[in-house]
Parts: sequence; structure tokens; C-alpha cells
Amino acid sequence: METHPICPLCLRPIPPDVPQSQHHLIPKLKGGKGGPTILIHHICHKEIHATLSEAELARVYNSAEMLRSHPRLEKFFTWVAKRPPEFMSRVPKTGKRR
Repeated sequence: METHPICPLCLRPIPPDVPQSQHHLIPKLKGGKGGPTILIHHICHKEIHATLSEAELARVYNSAEMLRSHPRLEKFFTWVAKRPPEFMSRVPKTGKRR
């Protein structure tokens, strides 16, 4: 049986044929180019950037554990964990600041 990487945010498997992204734990715009990344589902990546500014990501939410602790993201990851790995939906925009 083939094993797939696990998204460290929603804890679902990431088969090679589902939309996926490398998330820079420190945003590239904030000095994270070439820094550590995590493989996550594309929908999880979109939700991170719809929720948090680059400055917040660099300053506070720069690990999988911290991302999972954010109230809105925690709720989202719990919700999406009940969907199949290939699940995609539109992520609502927010009035976040850069």
C-alpha cells in the first residue's frame, strides 16, 4: 500500500494528484526565500493567506503548530479534515492587512 505525505495542518494525506503547495514558514517577502517550507494542501494554503498578513506570518505564525493554534485556522482545519484529500472550494476574502 502506497503512503502519502500528511498535511501538517489538516492531517489528511496528500496524494500526488491533488492540489498541493509548499508554504514558506517565513514569507519570501519577509526574508524567508530559501527558508523552511511545509508541503500542504492548496486549500489549506489559500486559507492561511486569506486569514493572515505576511507580517503576522513572519512574526507569529511561522510554524505548523502556530498556524494550527490560530482560532479561525483551527476551525477551518478541523472542518476540512472531514473532506476527502482532493476537496477544493473557494476561500472567502477577508479585509486583512499587508
